[in-house]
Amino acid sequence: MMDDHSENNISEQVQPLAADIGPATWQRPEPAPVKHHAPSFDGQSLLQSMFSVIIIALFVITFLVQAFVIPSESMEKTLLIGDYLLVNKVPFNNAGPWGEVMPYRDIQRGDIIVFHYPVDPREHFVKRVIGIPGDHVRLRNKKVWVNGRQQDEPFAIHLPGSYEPYRDNFPAPNEYSGQVDRHWRTDMMGHVEDGEIVVPKDRYFVLGDNRDVSIDSRYWGFVPKQNVVGRPLVIYLSVDGQGSSDEEPGRGRASQSVHTLAHIWQLARWNRMFRLIP
Repeated sequence: MMDDHSENNISEQVQPLAADIGPATWQRPEPAPVKHHAPSFDGQSLLQSMFSVIIIALFVITFLVQAFVIPSESMEKTLLIGDYLLVNKVPFNNAGPWGEVMPYRDIQRGDIIVFHYPVDPREHFVKRVIGIPGDHVRLRNKKVWVNGRQQDEPFAIHLPGSYEPYRDNFPAPNEYSGQVDRHWRTDMMGHVEDGEIVVPKDRYFVLGDNRDVSIDSRYWGFVPKQNVVGRPLVIYLSVDGQGSSDEEPGRGRASQSVHTLAHIWQLARWNRMFRLIP
């Protein structure tokens, strides 16, 4: 048997452990300090992102689409002055390694195309293809004939009561127009057979839909295949009041742009926006 002294010793020895597992007052632990890291500037990552954006933009502009604005009435009523277009550059550019993977096709009669103006390649024109290589084309009393067949052209418009022999009965070697390019005046006769103009290889005969005001293949000749940029795809913006300015060209365009931006809600032709071009 243990004596009282021994029991007291054991009790004293185990009390601290018993006290450790007993109830105690709970205290909220202090939160760990939050470390704020200043954002690091990674110049290399920024340059890589900028370079990627530039590469994508160049690819899109070079191979896919490009923006243009209609500056004249030569394609009314199909395209109006102030129509902003996205031009699809894919369909006709079948040169190079992309020809195996991109959906290219040949240019066809009736296609609307954007191209570098043959007389001054710095300018871009938009017209409708009437004749493709090998076609025989002529106009008689404003009606278009291709390969001996009169064409049905619901898109073509004419000025009432307007008649010019050279323009409306093309080719008309014995008629004269002061708007004819001098090089075309000489070269044209080499392409005329039996009163028809014969479209040579890799060339296209184009006309504007607004036939009586359009300066087109009748006045400066064929469009070389390599001059073709693409086909208008969609009108993404259309703004009224975008006619030519009598001011100095650079300043006139700048002031016109400022005016357009300031009055965009009043000038916008909302019913033409995002209209697909057939």
